[in-house]
Amino acid sequence: MAEQRTPTDPAGPPPGTPGPETTPAGSTASRAAGDRAVVRDALGVGLAVGLSGFAFGATAAGAGLTVAQACALSLLVFTGASQFALVGALAAGGNPFTAAAGAFFLGARNAFYGLRLSQLLALPCAGRPLAAHWVIDETSAVALAQRGRRHTRLGFFVTGATLYVLWNATTLLGALGAEAIGDTGAWGLDAAGPAVFLALLAPMVRTTRERVTAALAVLLGLGLLPVLPGGVPVLVAALAAPAVLWAEGRRRPRPDTAGEEPRTFEENPR
Repeated sequence: MAEQRTPTDPAGPPPGTPGPETTPAGSTASRAAGDRAVVRDALGVGLAVGLSGFAFGATAAGAGLTVAQACALSLLVFTGASQFALVGALAAGGNPFTAAAGAFFLGARNAFYGLRLSQLLALPCAGRPLAAHWVIDETSAVALAQRGRRHTRLGFFVTGATLYVLWNATTLLGALGAEAIGDTGAWGLDAAGPAVFLALLAPMVRTTRERVTAALAVLLGLGLLPVLPGGVPVLVAALAAPAVLWAEGRRRPRPDTAGEEPRTFEENPR
C-alpha cells in the first residue's frame, strides 16, 4: 500500500501528485515526477513572461534610452512593471527623478514578497543576495504554489533563471530592433509597453473593490495628465487604493448600528 506523505513534509509532492511508494525505487520515481512538474510550470511562466522583454527593449529605445541603458535596466532592476513605468514617464517628458520615484514605489511590493519567501526558502546567507534580486511577481507566484521546501526552491530558482536570461536577451534584441527601424512611434511600438503591462494586470483585477480601485486610478492618471508633469500622474493614481479603502471604511456601520447589515463594496470574483 502506498504511503502518503503529510503536507508538512519539506520534500513532499505538490498538490495532486501521488504519494511515493515505500520502495526506494518508487520513492525516487515519485520525487522525480514531482520535480519535473515543478520545472515544467516554472519554465512555462519564465518563457511566457520573458518574451515581453522585446516590448520593453522597443519601448526603452522609443523613450530615448540607448541600447546599453535599456540592458542595464533589465540587468540591474529586473522588475518589469517598474521598468515600464520608468521608461513610460521618460517618454512622456517626465523628470528622471520623478520617473525613478514611480518605479521605486511599484517595485516596493517585492519587499513584501521577500518577507514571506525568506521563511519558505530558508537560504544560506551566501545565496540570499541572488535570491533577493529574483524576487518578483512571477517567481513568488510559482514558489508559493508549491508544497515543501524542496519544490519551493526549485520553482523559485528555475523561474528566476529562465526569466532573467530570457528577459535580458529579449531586451537587447528589442532595443536593437527598435534602433534599427528608427522612429518607434511610427510603428506603434511606443504603445507596446503599456499594452503588455495591462495584459499582465487585467487577470488580477477580479473583485468589485479591485475594479473600483483600477477605474479610479485610470481617471486620476488620465485626468491629471494634461496639467501635471510627466510621471507625476502615475504617483497620484497610486492614491486610488487608500481612497477606496477609506470610502469603504466610511460605509461600514458604526458601533451603535452593529446589528445592521454592513454596506461595503460587493466582493464579486466574477
